Amino acid sequence: MQKINLTSDQKHKLMQLHHETRDKRVCDRIKAIIHHSNGWSTSQIAEALLIHETSVNRHINEYLATGKLKPENGGSHGYLSVA
Repeated sequence: MQKINLTSDQKHKLMQLHHETRDKRVCDRIKAIIHHSNGWSTSQIAEALLIHETSVNRHINEYLATGKLKPENGGSHGYLSVA
């Protein structure tokens, strides 16, 4: 897995976002990214966050690929029209 290299400014922004957000899933993603950039293994991160190691890998890979922090599962689209 590719290492995440964060500048101190990037870490500060992520930590501020972590402090401001109420969504636990976003917080877990941010913590996984920060811990990985600090050299933690995926198994250590998974144990600390009480999530599965594959989730940690997915969070890190999605952040590396697209910078994703927020889950995109917003449900389905409605079938009713305005009328």
